[in-house]
Amino acid sequence: MITGGGPALLHGLPPILDAGVRSLILGSFPSPASLAAAHYYAHRQNQFWRLLGALLVEPLPELDYADKQRRLLKHGIGVWDVYRQCLREGALDAAIQSPVLNDFSGLRRDAPALQRVCFNGQTAGRCAGWFQQQGYETCILPSTSPAYTLAFERKLALWRAAGLGTPSGN
Repeated sequence: MITGGGPALLHGLPPILDAGVRSLILGSFPSPASLAAAHYYAHRQNQFWRLLGALLVEPLPELDYADKQRRLLKHGIGVWDVYRQCLREGALDAAIQSPVLNDFSGLRRDAPALQRVCFNGQTAGRCAGWFQQQGYETCILPSTSPAYTLAFERKLALWRAAGLGTPSGN
């Protein structure tokens, strides 16, 4: 829906979440490519699936979306976004206007094993304080977006340092 020729009102994606999730990765809001495909991190240059595949020693980039979801859940990792809807033109977080947060009030019920919430980038990381107040461990990680130009190897090292991919860390 376009409002007066301005940015479109966009609605996010449902979470990848189950009762066994121990670590939840929150992005800001899906890219246009992700919204069109109806799955997280669909932009071919986004490094999310490559990075998680390297951390989990799983061939995530080659799998179809349903298998990607199953593999993440097998490792106790969930995915969601901080915003459920917003106005935005283009794909950049800086273009997000009038964001509405997802309803996280059911996390304890839906993911009782959840211990840690990791944020994929600084925009999502603005919500870290709320999750800390709820008793979750939090970490703000470098964005996997192609707009964030940190080298893949450096992103991988920082995500690994956060404990994602280790038997005790996810």
